[in-house]
Amino acid sequence: MSIGCLCIHGYTGSPEEVQPLVDFLEARTDWEIVNPTLPGHGEDLDLEGHYYQEWIATAELALLDLQKRHDKIYIIGFSMGGMIAAYLTAKYHLDRLVLLSAAGKYVSLPQMCKDVLEMCADAWKGVLADNELFRRYKKKMRDTYLFSTIQFMKCVQFTRPYLQFVRCPVLIIQGELDGMVPRAAATYLEEEIPSDEKEVIFLKKSKHLICHGDDQEELFDEVLDFVSQ
Repeated sequence: MSIGCLCIHGYTGSPEEVQPLVDFLEARTDWEIVNPTLPGHGEDLDLEGHYYQEWIATAELALLDLQKRHDKIYIIGFSMGGMIAAYLTAKYHLDRLVLLSAAGKYVSLPQMCKDVLEMCADAWKGVLADNELFRRYKKKMRDTYLFSTIQFMKCVQFTRPYLQFVRCPVLIIQGELDGMVPRAAATYLEEEIPSDEKEVIFLKKSKHLICHGDDQEELFDEVLDFVSQ
């Protein structure tokens, strides 16, 4: 029995957001793993004029291509990619779903305030350039258009109703220090998804970019254990 695995990155992101997990799985399985770049995304953002339907269609075409060659399909979605993954799981009755920092709800104001205060403190010390969160999001904030942010919100609104049609086993993982997606998002997903087999894991030292966090080894092991059952 052959297995295909589709990974979907988040809004304003790139495949690099989930690539550490992809590398881990490729070293330990014989699956075909696909990690596409959504239109307008990537290391050089060009979001202007791209609609959320394009993002979903790109992921869907990659899925349909995998289905031509494999008996089972696992799907892993990060942030907005998690919502797209849930939609595709419901539509195509996929075998296993992994949601990483999935944006069923977005923006944790308390944690975001903490992150901003940390950036201010680093700026006061003259070491803001060393702040990892600042470095990662500086370019994104400069290159993100209001139109595109509206498309992100529309994508979440479109995919949310499909959560109730997910029936396969689901693993939900959330960082405790996530300033973009609140802890309540994981609880919301657990409540909305009616699957009989669900597991929710909170990683204490991880922020939003969970595949690059201090808990990444625990994350990778949990994902491999879940999809190998």
